[in-house]
Amino acid sequence: MEQDCLRSIVERVEDLAREKQLWTARDVIIVAVSGGPDSVALLHVLHEISTRSTPLTLICAHVHHGFRQESDDEAVMVQNLGESLGILVETAYIDVPAYMEQSGKGVQEAARDKRYEFLFEVAEKYSARSIALAHHADDQAETVLMRLLRGTGPSGLAGMKIKRVQKNVELIRPFLRINKTDLIELCDQRGYSYAVDHSNLTTKYRRNAVRLEVLPYLEQYNGQISSSLNQLAEVTGEEDDFMELTAENAYRSLVREIDGRLAFDAPSFLGLHVALQRRLIKLILNYLSADQENTDFVKIETVRQGVIQERRTNWRLDLGGGLTCIREYGEVSFYPKPLAGQGNYIYQLNSPDGRNLVLPEIGKILKLVRMNGEEMRDSIKMSSGEASFDADQLVFPLTIRSRRPGDKIKIMGLNGSKKVKDILIDEKIPPSVRSVIPMVCDGSGSIVWIPGVRRSVHAAVGRHTTCILRMELVDAEKV
Repeated sequence: MEQDCLRSIVERVEDLAREKQLWTARDVIIVAVSGGPDSVALLHVLHEISTRSTPLTLICAHVHHGFRQESDDEAVMVQNLGESLGILVETAYIDVPAYMEQSGKGVQEAARDKRYEFLFEVAEKYSARSIALAHHADDQAETVLMRLLRGTGPSGLAGMKIKRVQKNVELIRPFLRINKTDLIELCDQRGYSYAVDHSNLTTKYRRNAVRLEVLPYLEQYNGQISSSLNQLAEVTGEEDDFMELTAENAYRSLVREIDGRLAFDAPSFLGLHVALQRRLIKLILNYLSADQENTDFVKIETVRQGVIQERRTNWRLDLGGGLTCIREYGEVSFYPKPLAGQGNYIYQLNSPDGRNLVLPEIGKILKLVRMNGEEMRDSIKMSSGEASFDADQLVFPLTIRSRRPGDKIKIMGLNGSKKVKDILIDEKIPPSVRSVIPMVCDGSGSIVWIPGVRRSVHAAVGRHTTCILRMELVDAEKV
């Protein structure tokens, strides 16, 4: 009977491992063992699999949190367990109270942070493919219910993943389809020693209250509530994975990276289903920031409503954490850091000799190259960020400065001058971009070039030009 219990759980775990590709032969797996029945059972089951069917290198990792008097005994028990199975044990002694004071975090969050920090350190030390965690079906039910009570979307209802990658290491949960009663029965029948954490019996922690009060209450209305919540997580998890893949495809199709920002065209976005619209916004925010607070529903929906509004107005939204979202002329852009305002600046170039001029106020560099003869004939077609001038006709010194109210430029094909402000509006240059466009003026004060927008009639290159001065405005980060 005892052997049947062990065999049953081993077979169920092996079936899950094949389905989800949790490991292959000779993988190094860090097994998180607290000393409770769940993690003790996990180490025994993985050891049985390793010796019976799939050779694995197991490293037992235990954290001594220093909270309870029993912690010392648990550390010794886990060490003895590892030695009895011939498994190396790594133990960390962590001062969680000190970390709580330093970080301002609560007991459970602080303990979890330090525990995972240690597990990843051990995984790196042994070049492990994965970290095995002993979360089971009852833990999953509690997690889904807690997220449901708190308010969540499909990703939250999916609960804990059987396998997910973090810091280039897989977190695997081989027991996620097995109930805690089965694990305790295994330990009791096989005589596996384990510790009982009596703090789990107090309801001062939210998870404990859900396990001890909320779930038993709901069982009055559904005796299989735990199973139902696990089924919800399983189904929602698969559908969530599908939606994530679809969102990634939409991202690759619609989103462009431009000068460090991520942008898409509003008309293309409007063609997506509303569920995919939200997913795409969430994915963009996740790419730009690791702060999960940036992905809450209210923030995502605020952005989405701004994009789909009928009136094509320009707007700017501070998303917190340094993120900014801007809509300009049908383009929606997400900036990973606060936008700097336009500062007043002025620089001079006294000669046409080629040199680079750094413009730190706008994060740009003006590159100048002087060409003649063979260089002129071999020069390639210019991009929109370049302009060429007859170096002999250009009046020096040149002045490179920030835009000013009332600026005008005399452009080719137009009698008289036109306001720079009107040109930028006509060209639909986004307001956020206008502030980083400098004015290049000649020695007489006339604007000769608005980089990426227009050049003036001054010093035009013609048949009799013998020397060209080519200018190019580039991002400082790309030089």
